[in-house]
Amino acid sequence: MSDSEIIRLGFVVAEFNRDLTYQMELMGIEHAKFLGAEVTETILVPGVYDMPLAIKKLCLMDDIDAVITIGIVIEGATKHDEIVVQQAARKIIDLSLEYDKPVTLGIAGPGMTRMEAHQRVDYAKRAVEAAVKLVRRL
Repeated sequence: MSDSEIIRLGFVVAEFNRDLTYQMELMGIEHAKFLGAEVTETILVPGVYDMPLAIKKLCLMDDIDAVITIGIVIEGATKHDEIVVQQAARKIIDLSLEYDKPVTLGIAGPGMTRMEAHQRVDYAKRAVEAAVKLVRRL
């Protein structure tokens, strides 16, 4: 792929903590445009744990060059946040390898307070940048 071709991105966005993931989504769209990419598909899912099926659907689409995951996992009273992120991250890597398509991790957490989550909404930009770089380099 040449640098002049538009890279088509798919977003999988968690609705849980939507006030924060909405900010991340907007930031990601803006950064994609800046990098010469376009978000052509967005799938909202209930939470980070629910992302793999939506990621798979986007990976199967020929007109999607890379998938970006966007989510926030805030620490609770149990270790639930750690389990959610560990399992989601593992499957995200598996799907990227299975479909030979970049799937990047724009998920902040685990082990964060809500205040710390506010400070990490830029993870979406990082994930978009990683996706664009991978598409161009691979």
